[in-house]
Amino acid sequence: MAVEIERKFLVQGDAWRSLGQGVCYRQGYIATVGDQTVRVRVADNAGYLTLKGPTVGNARLEFEYPIPLAEAMQLLDDLCDRPLIEKTRYTISVADVVWEVDEFHGDNQGLILAEVELADEQQQIDLPGWIGQEVSGDRRYYNTSLVNHPFTQWADAGSEVPS
Repeated sequence: MAVEIERKFLVQGDAWRSLGQGVCYRQGYIATVGDQTVRVRVADNAGYLTLKGPTVGNARLEFEYPIPLAEAMQLLDDLCDRPLIEKTRYTISVADVVWEVDEFHGDNQGLILAEVELADEQQQIDLPGWIGQEVSGDRRYYNTSLVNHPFTQWADAGSEVPS
C-alpha cells in the first residue's frame, strides 16, 4: 500500500533559493470528489497520473504511474479543470529529510510552499530557518483548492503569507 505522509509549511525569505535546482511542473485535476483526486502532471519532460485518497491526519493513500508525455499533455489540455497549477519545484536535502519547495506561477503567483515527506507521522524533524508557519491542515493550501480558489484571488494575498 502506498501511503504519503507529509507536512506543509509556508516559506519565508530567499535563503532556500541557492540550495536546490528547480524543475517546471504543470498539473491539473481530472476529478476531485471529496478528498479523493485524479491528477495529471508533467514534470520536466515526464508525464504522470496520480490517484490520491482522503487525508487522515497527515497521511493519505497515493498511487502514481508514469504515462507517455504526449498523453499527459493532451489530458492537461483537454480534460483538466482550470486553472492548471504551474510551479517550479526545488528539491532540497537538509539533514535526513528532503524538502520540496514549490514556487507557484500563473494564478497562484506569490505563493511559496515547502513540503516534507515523513517515514511516519511521529517522525521528528528540524525545521530550516526559511520554514515559516505550518499549514498542513489548512485546505486553502491544497493544490486542489488552489485550482478553485487561486492565491491571487485571496482577499489580500500578501497578508496571508507571513514574511
